[in-house]
Amino acid sequence: MVKSEIIKQLHQKYPELNRSQIEAIVNIFFDTILDNLAKDRPVELRDFGRFSVKRIKEKYNARNPKTGEVIYVPAKKKVSFKMSKHLKQEINKEKQEWEKIFS
Repeated sequence: MVKSEIIKQLHQKYPELNRSQIEAIVNIFFDTILDNLAKDRPVELRDFGRFSVKRIKEKYNARNPKTGEVIYVPAKKKVSFKMSKHLKQEINKEKQEWEKIFS
């Protein structure tokens, strides 16, 4: 699902809001998450999950797989997501229901 589909679904659910208003709300939501992650602050959304920034150490003797040459890879950051227990249960609910039917 892409951002435009999210905006479309929200507009169908809340027709009293304009698309431009919904788009502004969605953009503010994502920009707030981005700003906090850029400042190395974790973002937790209850019953959904937690976004955090993890640092990857630099590598002094990594190898280029094509040439075999030793190269330096600088340290960098990546975004990590850990889902909440509630989200995990919701995702696996369908599987559990099928297991009850076929057991």
